[in-house]
Amino acid sequence: MTNHSFRYASHPNDANKYNTNELREHFLIEKLFTKDEINLTYSMFDRYIVGGIMPASKSLKLETIPYLKSENFLDRRELGIVNVGGKGSVSVDGEIYNLDKKEALYVGQGAKEVIFSSEKGGQALFYVNSAPAHKSFPTKKVGKEDAEVIQLGDEKFANKRVLNKLIVNSIVETCQLQMGLTELLPGNVWNTMPAHTHNRRMEAYFYFDLEDGQTIAHFMGQPDNTRHIFLQNNMAVLSPEWSIHSGSGTSNYSFIWGMAGENLDYGDMDVCPPNELR
Repeated sequence: MTNHSFRYASHPNDANKYNTNELREHFLIEKLFTKDEINLTYSMFDRYIVGGIMPASKSLKLETIPYLKSENFLDRRELGIVNVGGKGSVSVDGEIYNLDKKEALYVGQGAKEVIFSSEKGGQALFYVNSAPAHKSFPTKKVGKEDAEVIQLGDEKFANKRVLNKLIVNSIVETCQLQMGLTELLPGNVWNTMPAHTHNRRMEAYFYFDLEDGQTIAHFMGQPDNTRHIFLQNNMAVLSPEWSIHSGSGTSNYSFIWGMAGENLDYGDMDVCPPNELR
């Protein structure tokens, strides 16, 4: 079963007027993983799709949705997949790719059949991002040993973390999709601080590996007019090009960042010094 929802893009002046419920309605994606279901959210921010796939008692096939108006999901799109659960596999036009937790798979434009499965006795959780594509690039698995790993932050500022670049142009050829995974070390809670914006691409954050009973405050909005959204484990939030995207948790956690837009340069960002945020 495939569930799908639609989100319009928002002007920053409009978002400034949203109350808590409206802010969550427009930007927060609360329900990603449901047993034996595919949940997809189509956003008008760069026509980005965020989704969760949870094959429990059966394999699940990625099917097209009405917004795409195409025979197959990937006729005009590319797809990034990161497994955030137990061992699983993805079959792309008959070729099987096994994914452990925190391993990724890029699927290029034009693939016809994509099937998700959990390994017997385990429960895979496939977090997916998709963006429009103008060219077909080869499907490629990015294992833990293939990631570009960067140590960031400082315990002094409670933001010591490990950044794993997974689906980025230095590792995988893509049209515009980029994805990576950041792990906060124990005792560290701040992500993406100093905060930044990048006007040439939007972003989506997916938070996971958060302990039960804990929460994360995700900060968004223009640097001089910020807002916040509280969220729990296995939730995602859309980040417009005009918005910062940063967060702090009541314990450490991991998160996946995904981006799309006209620029593949990871370092293209406008940094906002912490003491200048409002």
